[in-house]
Amino acid sequence: MEKGDSARDTGFKAAFAVGEFRALWAAEALSQAGDQLARVALSVLVWERTASAGLTGLTYGLTYLPTLIGGTLFAGLADRYPRRTVMIAGDLVRAALAMLMAVPGTPLPVLAGLLVVLTMAGGPFRAAQLALLPDVLEGERYVAGLAVRTITIQTAQLAGFGGGGLVIGLVTPYWGLVIDAVTFVVSALLVSTGVRRRGPAVTESSVKSRVARAFSGEGARELWRGKGIRVLFGLKMLAGFAIAPEGLAAPLANGLGAGSFAVGLILAADPVGSVIGSWIFTKWVPARRKTRMVGILAIASVVPLLFVFFRPPLPVCLALIGLSGAFAAPYHLQAVALMARAVPDGVRAQVMGLTSTSLVTVQGIGIMLAGGLAQLTGPFVAVGVAAAVAVAAAGPMVMAWKRAIATGPDVWLPAGSRAG
Repeated sequence: MEKGDSARDTGFKAAFAVGEFRALWAAEALSQAGDQLARVALSVLVWERTASAGLTGLTYGLTYLPTLIGGTLFAGLADRYPRRTVMIAGDLVRAALAMLMAVPGTPLPVLAGLLVVLTMAGGPFRAAQLALLPDVLEGERYVAGLAVRTITIQTAQLAGFGGGGLVIGLVTPYWGLVIDAVTFVVSALLVSTGVRRRGPAVTESSVKSRVARAFSGEGARELWRGKGIRVLFGLKMLAGFAIAPEGLAAPLANGLGAGSFAVGLILAADPVGSVIGSWIFTKWVPARRKTRMVGILAIASVVPLLFVFFRPPLPVCLALIGLSGAFAAPYHLQAVALMARAVPDGVRAQVMGLTSTSLVTVQGIGIMLAGGLAQLTGPFVAVGVAAAVAVAAAGPMVMAWKRAIATGPDVWLPAGSRAG
């Protein structure tokens, strides 16, 4: 039996058996919970002070968009400095900024500026974490760890808004920001005590050369040089089409004659499917099959959305969106695992940061385009068209992925599964 397929090396229990992973997981779980609480707190705070839906929406957007800058420009710091140090520094910076935001009476422009910097600091933190995970978990344990991370994030999205609203209902929005700051401090303590010290991936002779190399764009060049990595990157970007139902949740619910409760169900369908799909993929799919399934899972993740075009009843619509998430989550986590293993350690954080932020970017663009199309054709047609374009785009990439496996099996396939 292959090591990667043995019970002791696969599954969630094997990942949680590693103490460093437990520390990283707990730190991220706390940060996710704090971030969701802060989003609710800031939305309530801005609404209470301005009664402006536009400013409230802008503030909510600022909790996401600056991550693109942080993840793209500053991810390289996690290759030139110890990744553990980058994570701790990122947490402490965000804790200090959250405390400043929690000061009552802070002018809204100052609050927005602090929020932008805080969100940007999350970019290098996530890049460092994703780059560190392959050092903490080996083989199939790494895939299991990524699955746990996916489930944690999706669960936080499901529980965060309801739980955040309850907390803010019991305390003031300012105290919600204080709680967010505390989660960052605890996260930094978990990383500092639970993750062992490692040197930087690449050692430079001076601080100046470290910073210069961190901003050199090596990660983007690495993505472009490797054909298989380019294909994996392209397959991940299909999420820009698959997110259409989330962006159109309210129009879809209205078109089905359902109430506001249905909006929450539509938003929850994909995360629920993602959790189920990640669990099945990690627990039941052998390592030798996971890599070969990436392409077919990518297409399968958008095919169910084609049928939303026909305006199915709400239960069927929810099942289709959930099925899309169930197929999407496994191929995304496997693609991340393959990319992290294939790129040199010295640019891993840059590649992971660029991939992560690009994913957020295409999702934002996808929502805007789907919204514009829905304005002209209706939400059901918009979702169906987005899915059709995704299927058409995925076809050539799936074929390219099959060729990449055939021509470079030593890079992509686990030992013992490279023949045939």
